[in-house]
This record gives sequence, C-alpha cells and structure tokens, in this order.
Amino acid sequence: MSKSLIPAQRRERIQDYLSLHKIARTIDLCDLLETSEATVRRDLEWLEHEGILERTHGGATLSQRMIFEPEYQHRAQLHPEEKRSIGSLAASLIETGDIVFINSGTTTTQVIQQIPSNSDITIFTNNLNATLEMVAPGYHYFLVGGEYQSRSRSLSGSFAMENLKQIYANKAILGVDGFSLKHGCTVPTLTEAEVVRQMIERTMGQIILVADHSKWGVVSNFPVATINEIDILVTDEQFDKAAIESLEGQSVKIMVAPFNPASS
Repeated sequence: MSKSLIPAQRRERIQDYLSLHKIARTIDLCDLLETSEATVRRDLEWLEHEGILERTHGGATLSQRMIFEPEYQHRAQLHPEEKRSIGSLAASLIETGDIVFINSGTTTTQVIQQIPSNSDITIFTNNLNATLEMVAPGYHYFLVGGEYQSRSRSLSGSFAMENLKQIYANKAILGVDGFSLKHGCTVPTLTEAEVVRQMIERTMGQIILVADHSKWGVVSNFPVATINEIDILVTDEQFDKAAIESLEGQSVKIMVAPFNPASS
C-alpha cells in the first residue's frame, strides 16, 4: 500500500508525476500517495531544496532548465495559435499616444504584427524578425540598432544599449523564455538580457509580459525581472489556474487570451 511508502519512494513518485504533467496540485499528490497534506508539503519542501521543483500556491511546478537558446524557427513552431491570440490581446493594450518598447521573440512578433496600421503610437524594438515581415507599419516604428543575433533574429549589444538610453517609454511589452515565482523572468543570452533590463529601466509605466503556458516554470540563464516588476501577464487558456492565483498574490494582473484558431 502507498501508505507505507518511505520518503524516498514518495518523492520519486512526485518527480514521476511532475515529469509527466509539469504541474501538480497538493490535493492530487495526496490522492496519489494516499498520505496527508502535511506530509506532501514536507516532501515538496525537500524537493524544492534539491532544485527539482518550485512550490506554488496549492502545489508545485517542475523546474525546467533552458541552457541554450533555441533557433527562432523552432520556437515559432511551438504553440503558434496561442501566441497569435496572446499577441492580439497584448496589441489591444496599446493606446493612442503610447511610446512602447517591444523586445525580440516569437510572441512579441505576434504583438507587432497585430497592431493596427493606423495607430498614433511609437514603437521601439530590437525585434528584427518582426520588422522583416512587415509591409508598412503605419505608425512610428524604430529599430534600436545593434549587432545582429542570428538565433533570435534580433539586435543587441552596446549600440542598442546606447540608443535605448535616449528614450523613455510609457509601456514595455516583453517576451521571455521562462518565468517562475522564485526565479522571475529569464532569457538564455546575456545580450538579450541587457536589452530587456534596459527597456524595463527606461519604462515609466506598465511592464507587460507576454508568455504562453509552456513558459511557466522554465528557468533560463539570465534574469531580467522579478515577478514583482511585472504589472500584467497576457497568457493563454491553458495556463495553470494555481499559478494564476500565485501570480495574483504578487499583484500581477492576469489577462487570458481566448483561443482563436487561424482560419484555413
């Protein structure tokens, strides 16, 4: 019977469950192990100390490491409909007269592509991929310049940083490769991290994170922001409900984009 499981056996089963589901509720683990909530909490504390998971409100999420930056084309093929819906909702948050920073990434590309062409706004970005896919923006659109990064199809480096120092924005819409309560928002390269941190520092208003559900619990190499620095998260309908409660507890406003599959 699972009631007689020793701690090592319980923790192994928790790891197996998280490997499959990525996210676990405490109540589900109690049922799985046929043990008390207090026992499960102790096991989760131990596993968190070992770096295997991160506890959240009412459960835990698997700690997933992203060490190397994936190629842009590979990332673009992951959750494309969710990213399109997130991009549409985030673009609707841009108001007349706004000056907005937008960084590189597949989700932020969707944001840029879905801004109405007759908007009276100004965009500053290092997202070269979105720029190359545009016909004519119809609003003030500036590339920050810098060294070309082929894997992310972006611009970064000292030239980009110096140009960003000349600007104050009133909104920043940012994509990251992973985020969690404990480790905050992270990206895999130092060059992109420097750009994102500079954008946040030069923003005198809302910091808006755009991220689909697969980014939750992922930890990459370079931190760019704590969760407390994020004002709004725009995500998709598959984002974990317990994670939403945890983020709202940190005063992050959650906006869930409705799933709208592209017409064939």
